[in-house]
Parts: sequence; structure tokens; C-alpha cells
Amino acid sequence: MHLVIIIPCLNEEKTIGRVITDIPQKIEGVSDIEVVVINDGSSDNTESIAIENGAHVISHIKPMGVGAAFHSGISEAIKMGADLVVNMDGDGQFNPQDIPSLLAPVIERKADFVTASRFMDKSLFPDMPWVKKWGNVQMARLISFLVGGKFYDVSCGFRAYSKDTILRMNLFGRFTYTQETFLDLAFKGMNIREVPLKIRGEREFGKSRVASNILRYAVNSSKIIVRSFRDYRPFRFFSLLAMILFIVSSFLGAFFLYHYSVTGQFTGQLWAGFSSGFFLLFSLLFFITGLIGDMIARIRNNQEKLLYYEKLKIYGSGKDEI
Repeated sequence: MHLVIIIPCLNEEKTIGRVITDIPQKIEGVSDIEVVVINDGSSDNTESIAIENGAHVISHIKPMGVGAAFHSGISEAIKMGADLVVNMDGDGQFNPQDIPSLLAPVIERKADFVTASRFMDKSLFPDMPWVKKWGNVQMARLISFLVGGKFYDVSCGFRAYSKDTILRMNLFGRFTYTQETFLDLAFKGMNIREVPLKIRGEREFGKSRVASNILRYAVNSSKIIVRSFRDYRPFRFFSLLAMILFIVSSFLGAFFLYHYSVTGQFTGQLWAGFSSGFFLLFSLLFFITGLIGDMIARIRNNQEKLLYYEKLKIYGSGKDEI
């Protein structure tokens, strides 16, 4: 099988050469290996060093974000006829020698999508600031709750995919891709597996452009998660909002009626009555929006299936080849 390894990079001249040369030359079940470096507008020598070390390089004119770089890498892997895809970072946090362990469940058809897990095995916990570790754990709990599964690490950028998986995958986030990938593939019923691996907790050089600012990371990741959940589970999303507003309306309405039962008049607490009606109206609107969104989601589901079959016509079969 043809393996394509995609490596998004921004100013990784100090580590990208070592990352490429450390990639195993032979992997059981793999016939040939190609490396694609996505140079996301680097201002250093990342591009030239990657080329010197035998990588195929795609360059963005300016930094577009890790998510956009990942999209470019996946698109290129599909064009190159990849049967298997691995994505990893160029900063040296991941050990390329672990690629066979990551790929094994996909090659053996035990998983469609495999991610390295930093927090599945306590003995392999990386050395990182407690706030980052706490944030990763909470993010994993949130994604697990949304998709109805149990995952320990949904933010690691060291992953493996089958051809069928990358043909089905449709992502839109530019800031990052890690959590959106889980939501997209889990909602499509793909088989996801975690493999515990020893990973560096901090970069050797420089700072992460995604997680260097925890608040910014939380806000941008939350946007991607909310949009994904809204698009794939609109009825649940809007029904939850409708329920919250209905509960607020009920409390205000109960308070207003209690005031009337005690005083025999509406004056004095009219604000509660009007507010209750206001929240009740919006609760109904959100519920109706959920019903409409559910119909749109069904249309989107059919469109994605059609897109998948069109990709099969152009790029060949997925599961049958693997």
C-alpha cells in the first residue's frame, strides 16, 4: 500500500530535517512511502531543508493556519493516490519511529482512524504545564460527551487514516483540525482508535502557534466544535438551547404567578411576566429552528455521500483496496 506522510510546518528549520530522516524506510504492509511537507508561509529555511531531505513540498504564500495546512496535505495525499495517510508535526514532538505502531490498526482493518494518545496510559503522560494538561483532558471529555464515546486525547496531531476515511472526511476549520476530525468521523460512524505513545510535552524550539495562548486556543477551538455539533446534530443543539430558555421562562412565569396569587395584582412584577413571555417565544423559535436544521442535515448527509462517490470515481476505491 502507498503511504503518504503529511507534515504541516511553520518555521521548523531546526527540526524538520531530522523529522524527515527519522521516518522508517520500511513498514510492514506498506509498499512505498512519500513525505509531503506543507510549508505554511514560513519565513525561514523550512522549505529548502525539506526539499533537501527528499520531501515533496507544498507552500502557502502566507500563514493560513494549521487547519488550512492540514486540508492542503490531505488534498495532496488524495491526488497522489494514497492508500494510507499519516499526519504529524514538524517540531520534533512526535517520534517518527512510532509510525508503524500508529498504522497497524488501520492496515489490519481494525480501525479507520487512529490517533496517538498522550493521556490514555498514565505511565506515558507527557511533561507539560498543568494548565495544558487540564485543558486537554477537559477537551477530551467534551468531545466524548458530544459523540457518545470515550476518548482520552482528541488534540494530538499524530494520526493515521485509511483511504476510505480521507475520502469521507470534510473539514472546514482553518485554526486547527484535531477536534473537528473527531466530530466529523465519529458522526459518520467511522471506527476510531487511540494508541498510547510516549510524546514530548513541549516543543524543543519555539512556541506552538496553536496552543501558545491558552485563551485564544480555547475560543477558536470552541468555535469549531460548536459549528460542527450544530451542523451534524442541529436538533439536539437547538433543542438544548430551547430547553434552557424554556426553563428560564418557567421560573420567571412561576414567580410572576406567585406574586399575583399573593398580592392579587400584576403591578410591581410585570417585568417577570414580559420576560417569561419573551424567553418562551425564543424557546419556541429555537425548537422550530432545530426541526428545520434537522431537515437540512439530512440533505447535507446525502450531499456528502454523493461527494464521497464522486471522489471514488476520480481517485479509486477506498475499503476494497485496503
